[in-house]
Parts: sequence; C-alpha cells; structure tokens
Amino acid sequence: MATSMQSQVQGPADQPLTLRAGKAPRHSKRGWLIAGVALLAFAGIFGYGVLARLRNAATVRAETAQMAVQSVSVVSPQLSAPSQEIVLPGNVQPFMSAAIYSRTNGYLKRWHADIGAHVKKGQLLAEIETPEVDQQLRQSRSNLATAQANVKLAEITKNRYQGLLETHAVSQQDVDNAVGTYNANQAIVEASQANVKQLETLQSFEKIYAPFDGIVTARNTDIGALIASGNAGGVKTDLFHISQPGKLRVYVNVPEQYSQAATPGLRAELTLAEFPGRRFQGTLVRSSNAINYATRTLLAEIDVDNPSGELLSGSYTEVHFNVGGRASSYLVPVSTLIFRSQGLQVAVVKNGSALLTPVTPGHDLGDQIEIVSGLQPDDQVIVNPPDSIVSGQAVQVVQATLSGGVR
Repeated sequence: MATSMQSQVQGPADQPLTLRAGKAPRHSKRGWLIAGVALLAFAGIFGYGVLARLRNAATVRAETAQMAVQSVSVVSPQLSAPSQEIVLPGNVQPFMSAAIYSRTNGYLKRWHADIGAHVKKGQLLAEIETPEVDQQLRQSRSNLATAQANVKLAEITKNRYQGLLETHAVSQQDVDNAVGTYNANQAIVEASQANVKQLETLQSFEKIYAPFDGIVTARNTDIGALIASGNAGGVKTDLFHISQPGKLRVYVNVPEQYSQAATPGLRAELTLAEFPGRRFQGTLVRSSNAINYATRTLLAEIDVDNPSGELLSGSYTEVHFNVGGRASSYLVPVSTLIFRSQGLQVAVVKNGSALLTPVTPGHDLGDQIEIVSGLQPDDQVIVNPPDSIVSGQAVQVVQATLSGGVR
C-alpha cells in the first residue's frame, strides 16, 4: 500500500522517477524569471508615466507663463495740424436792446406799436395821462407868476430908493433893504422857473418814443393800465422792449487753454439748427481780457451782420474757430490716458514691456487729446491700458493702428 502511494513521474524512457527530498523542481526557476520580467515591465510603465507627467507639467508652466503676458492694442501718435477747429456754444443777442420805462406816473391812454412792429427812431409808441403832473404844473406856473409880480414890485422899490438916496431923503440902510428884497424875489423867480421846467419835462414824458430803429419784442401794458415811473420804488415793469436786429452780438465762453488765440479779428463761423448746412460769418471784436474764476473761461464777443433779419436774437448757436496748433505736438485717443497720483501718463511698448511715460496735455478735442511733450512719433501707445499695468510688465501687441497722418 505504501508502494502504491509513492509518487512517480514518467521519464523520457517511460521509466519512473522518484522525487527526492531537498531538490527544487525546474518549473520554480521559470516562475522567478516571469516575475522578474513583470517587475521590469511595471518599472518601465511607471517610469513612462512619471516622464509623461513631468512633460505635461512643463507644458502647463509654459502655457501659464505665456498666458500671463498681457495682450494689448497700440496706436501711433498723430502729428497735429498747424491749425485746428474748435466748436463752442454761443448765445445770439441783439447789437442794441432797450427796455422802455415810463418817467412819469399816470394811466396808459393809448399805444401805437405791438410786438413784431418795426419802428423808427423817434416814433411814438404810447401816450400816458398824468392828471397829477398836470395839476402840479398849473400850480407851479401860478407860483411863478406870483414870484414874477413880487420881483417886479421889488425892482420898482429898489429903483425909487436909489433915486431918493441922491437927495438924502432915505438912509443907506433903507436902500440896502430894498436891494436885498429885490435879489431875494429874483431868486424865488428863478426857483419857480426851474420847478416849472421840471414839471414840463415830466409832462413831456406822457409821450413815449422809440430810442432807435428796431423791432418791438415785448409790450407789457395796455390801455387804462396804471403806469409807475421807472425811478419809483417797488417792482418795475418795462412798457416795451425794443431790439435792433440788423447786427447781432454772439457771446461765447472760450476755455482758458484757447484764450491766447481769442484775439480781435479772429474769424468765426456760426451754425444753427434751423439753418442746416449753412454757415454765417462773424468776427471776434473784443473779449473781457480776464478769466472767469468760476468757469475758467474767457468771455468773447462776435459781431455778425444780419441785414435780412433771418437770424433771431436769443437763438442758440455753435461757434466754429480755427486756432493755431503746435508744430511739435501729437494727437492720441483719450482712451490711452492713465490718471494716477503721479500725474497724467501713457503706457508705451518698449522691447516687449510696458513703460509708463509722463505726458503734458494740450487741447482737448473730445475723442482725441493733444500731447505737447512726452511722446515720440515712433512710440507705440497702449489703448485702454488695464488699471493694474506697471512699468516693466511684459505685454504682447495683438493689434497695432498706424498713424492716421496729419489732422
């Protein structure tokens, strides 16, 4: 039975081989070889994965560094033109304008001109009834007649006393009294005459006349209205308002930076909304020669001929001036400016980096601004620079706009 339980292995010659204790089988060596190959394969796969991860990390770092470079658009400065046009708002006013008041108290008897009427100098506009003034004038004339009678009597007395003095019939004192009485009465006559002339002048104000040729632009009274003299206290209302439309004044506030160009003789053109496509010629004739503290502007006056009267006083107009520019100045978009505590700056691209450059502004043209100093014609100025931009920051130009030439 022990013999039957003994393990046997058939050999090549079909002879049984008996396993002996202490000797390893051949297939165990083969297992170790397979395990070694598997280990080497695992080590290769692991190494390949590590290398792939390192390569990916390097690629990510390179892409991150590339994306960190700010992309910017740049523009080249434009050389400013020898002259440039500025447009300013203006107010059209009549060359001559007057509010007509009464110089006496009374009631309006009648008026002879309404709004829009063309009147000539000296033309009658209205009549006023002044019963109080008329009564005062009659009384003053009576006082004048009394004074004249008294002076005539004093003159006769004076002459008589002077004749009696030669015969020593009267004393020198009596003669002096007579002469003094005559002089006093003469002064009363002169005062009464002045009072009469004053009241006659007030009575002449019953009729109101046009002071110059023009158009009646307002009538603020009617028949029967109570009229108060213009020198009376309280609220005063003008009876008429007259304007002269043949020549107009246009007042415009010139910004301080253009004040040196606003000199007498400067030509101006006016455009109005009611006359599209038309320009009216004018000339700057005078200025205030002082800058307004509140607005920092110079008040200038432009005269415009208006023979046909088509331009209406009170209109709004745009005044076009051609002012001289600086030959060495440049124009850049206002979107290139950087406002910081260091002052006005622009960012210029130099060797792939941004360089913040201080600049001195000139005339503000709306969408563009004149730069007097700080720029060169070949500079590349960054448009819409980010708020965080600093000098030395790497930038990448993605769009460049060349100079548009002379403006």
